[in-house]
Amino acid sequence: MIKKIMAGAIAASFAMSPIVASAEGCTNDTWNKVMSRGKIVVGVKADYKPWGYRDSNGEIVGMEIDMANDVAAKMGVDIELVAVQSSNRMQFLEQGKIDLMIATMSDRKDRREIVGIVGPNYYTSGTNVMSPKALGLTSWEDLRGKPVCGKQGAFYNQIVEERYGAQVIAFTGNAEAKQALRDKKCIAWVYDDSSIGSDLSSGNWDDFEMPLNSEDDNPWALAVPSAERDCVFGRFMAGMQYQWHQDGALIALEEKWGIKPTQFLADKNAQYSDWLAE
Repeated sequence: MIKKIMAGAIAASFAMSPIVASAEGCTNDTWNKVMSRGKIVVGVKADYKPWGYRDSNGEIVGMEIDMANDVAAKMGVDIELVAVQSSNRMQFLEQGKIDLMIATMSDRKDRREIVGIVGPNYYTSGTNVMSPKALGLTSWEDLRGKPVCGKQGAFYNQIVEERYGAQVIAFTGNAEAKQALRDKKCIAWVYDDSSIGSDLSSGNWDDFEMPLNSEDDNPWALAVPSAERDCVFGRFMAGMQYQWHQDGALIALEEKWGIKPTQFLADKNAQYSDWLAE
């Protein structure tokens, strides 16, 4: 209990102190623009089910879209969704084509130099496998000495070889690797768990599953324009992420969209939980 109180106090003091130091340099241009026009433009994925994709009516829906809608609701403004891709999402934010980006982006140092990434990170992806349900894999050790399909150049390959003794068969692309899995040339396909989750949600892999606990977490980040990282907009989005973790909203969204529960969200919910609510 004392650890939670201390952690909360430290987090609060850390979050508040930079505001004073940087307040004089804040123009808050994007925040003011959004509030003035009464609408926020959010860049989201439209091809990565179930985090962001088009439904049968052509509407963009998904876990991250629900998050974006919550941001707009808390700001008291309307929302416009703009479909972005991994190749252009940061550029759209830099160029002012979008005000906020929530688009399955992993948090990296080089990206922090381009856009305004603020914490705490809202989600994570890691390494996992897709395998036939009939095999009933339950442990990473089940891969030892077995053929596992992978993509050439992916860091996951070396990990499963060295850590678990799998025999990785690397293909030039994901499509080839997954076809080899269907053709029973390997017992599993090792890759990023969010991508595997997207495949499993597509309806094309009903006889397959993601049976193991994901490893080597790679946290995801949302972003505001770089100039607003330490200003009103950045602090607001940091607070949104904190609240999503504290009240379990992200855990509820995982369940809503049929995403395999992550230990990351469970740990964050415990870390930021309201000690007086116990």
